[in-house]
Amino acid sequence: MSEKNFDIDVSVLSALAEPNRMAIVELLRSGPLTVGEIANQLKLSQPHASKHLKILSTNGIVEVKPQANRRYYKLRREPFQALEKWVTSFQKEMEKRFDNLDHYVQELQNKKIGRKNSDK
Repeated sequence: MSEKNFDIDVSVLSALAEPNRMAIVELLRSGPLTVGEIANQLKLSQPHASKHLKILSTNGIVEVKPQANRRYYKLRREPFQALEKWVTSFQKEMEKRFDNLDHYVQELQNKKIGRKNSDK
């Protein structure tokens, strides 16, 4: 099997593996939020939420947009597009395998029918 480069940064997967960070990502799916809004909705302290947002930012998952005296966090598309491409490659490979299995089962059924017809 050939190696394919899908620009997946393992640090992105690692950052998303932490439950609080995944919850933050889920919150941000519906749009930008401030650290205070995130902390409030997830019942985290603001420093704790900031720590997680820093990790998400460092790994390119979120970006920060200052607006007046607030900082809004929003998801970046690129890491999720890379993840989608990577996951899709597995889906395509599995579809090929199922197609091969279907062909094999059909061949077996045809052989079985052929034997039954020749026994008559």
